[in-house]
Amino acid sequence: MPDALKLLTTRRSFKAVDLAGPGPSAAEIDSLLTVASRVPDHGKLTPWRFIVFEGEARRAAGAAIATAFKAKYPDAKPEQVAAEGERLMRAPLVIAVVSRAAPHVKIPEWEQVLSAGAAAMNLVLAAHALGYGASWITEWYAYDRGVLDALGLKPHERIAGFVHIGKPPGPPEDRPRPPLDEIATRFSA
Repeated sequence: MPDALKLLTTRRSFKAVDLAGPGPSAAEIDSLLTVASRVPDHGKLTPWRFIVFEGEARRAAGAAIATAFKAKYPDAKPEQVAAEGERLMRAPLVIAVVSRAAPHVKIPEWEQVLSAGAAAMNLVLAAHALGYGASWITEWYAYDRGVLDALGLKPHERIAGFVHIGKPPGPPEDRPRPPLDEIATRFSA
């Protein structure tokens, strides 16, 4: 099996909380983002962008998440609010993939959204190729307008995912995958 196919067949998700430091270096982050941006992009619109959260910036973004949680759940216990503030502290690096899909005269919005998803998947694969583990998640705060505003998203932008990246705790466990005959058909005339 060619090395690239072996890499693709060995990728697994890890729990964000299980990803440890050290995280990727600045040069590795540049590599991750370069690979993430090499996706199909009909019309060359670049209908996505990235927000990098590292170091104490993760905690500052977490404060916005905690504030939104407290506003949404005013009766929440202090420990619940504190836990929400730690969401982006679970891995040493978190990269948000932001979908900038918008109406266009020629390019359907759906294709733009898919391009953002492809960017997130390329990011996950690039992390795996560099020896890191990754977890692509959204959770409630990816859909909360107050959090999105605090993170600098424009009104039409959405989070395609927060990709948590760090050193995996060990080899990943595989999970059952659907048999190909259940998910693939061949069209015939």
